[in-house]
Amino acid sequence: MRRRVVITGYGAVSPLGNDVDTLWNNIKQGKSGIKKIQASGYEEINTKIGGFVDDFNPENYFEKKDLGKYDLFIQYAYAAAKQALNQAKLDSASSDATRLGIYIGSGIGGISTVLENHELLLKKGPRKVSPFMVPMMISNMAAGIVAIKTGFKGPSFSPVSACATGNQAIGEAFLNIMHGYSDAILAGGTEASIHPLAYAGFARMKAMSTNNDFPEKASRPFDDQRDGFVMSEGAGILLLEEYEHARKRGATILGEIIGYGSTTDAYHITSPDYNGAVQAMKSALQMAELEPMKIDYINAHGTSTPEGDKSETNAIKAVFGPHAYQLKVSSTKSMTGHLFGAAGGLEAIITLKSLQENIIPPTINYEYPDSACDLDYVPNRSIASKVDYALSNGFGFGGHNAVLVFKKFKGATFLND
Repeated sequence: MRRRVVITGYGAVSPLGNDVDTLWNNIKQGKSGIKKIQASGYEEINTKIGGFVDDFNPENYFEKKDLGKYDLFIQYAYAAAKQALNQAKLDSASSDATRLGIYIGSGIGGISTVLENHELLLKKGPRKVSPFMVPMMISNMAAGIVAIKTGFKGPSFSPVSACATGNQAIGEAFLNIMHGYSDAILAGGTEASIHPLAYAGFARMKAMSTNNDFPEKASRPFDDQRDGFVMSEGAGILLLEEYEHARKRGATILGEIIGYGSTTDAYHITSPDYNGAVQAMKSALQMAELEPMKIDYINAHGTSTPEGDKSETNAIKAVFGPHAYQLKVSSTKSMTGHLFGAAGGLEAIITLKSLQENIIPPTINYEYPDSACDLDYVPNRSIASKVDYALSNGFGFGGHNAVLVFKKFKGATFLND
């Protein structure tokens, strides 16, 4: 029997705020979280801008003496997970902990930890390498630390599927709960990859924007003047919960997830084949038992790369036909930048807020239309519009595609049975 899966909590750490309310208010206002890099090491790299997390105080979540044990991507993950649990009012002591899971992924993991310790190895020898290096760097440790601190003892999964990581974590958690294996799962992604080496690599690929003089204008999905993505950091974590489990404990329900599609292009390491995205969207709609014309809004992957945005536009037109020109499409990466493995988690939260408030966030910096990208991208300002069903797209290097379908939940609060 297929079980309903709802969302009862979420948390965020982002360039636009370190909680969901701040993030959403900035998104509605069309603010950019992109800034110039002030740190050293980027002088000879063409890109010198990024989406940084400001005013994050890890001591709100960890004891000061323990901070040296956790890479930033782990700190961000637990902060967002803790916010989600506080909102949901769920803890392992009041539920069967073996049916509470953690599905948190990261595209890159603790890259700064690896490189800092490699430098210590070269300069000072192996005895100076931190004994915490390995558990700080491995991508699954965000889920591991969240489990240790929450007492969740159910299934644990840490996908690493590049920019599709967050969507895949949420989608696989949805399937696990839907089929009855768990009652609730913390799911999403986390990333802290801003480092000169990562920048140098992406810059050599010519994948990143070089609009260094105007950081707030650099991320411009679907715009004719787009020249690449902007790297960002943060985390987005949702608490997915089986409907009856949430109802019986009197939870406030924030939205419902009803579909998930996951495919692989099997085409190229970085360039997309839009047919993979087409099949992922079709599969998600099929699982949701929705006709395409039911979708009101798509939170697009929209990274601001010349080829990627065109490919996604073609995929949307292939799936939705004439309805593609009626629905609203926007890329919130125009404001947050690209959080890689954390993008899907953050964008799922934004999509849920859109459903709750019937407000569609904008694609900012949309100034010069591209004839190859000819849909309604909600340019520059958020709009009020009815949103009952929405898609959130995530596509990653290697041809990974993961698409989520969310539904507005009506009548959100239950009394305790």
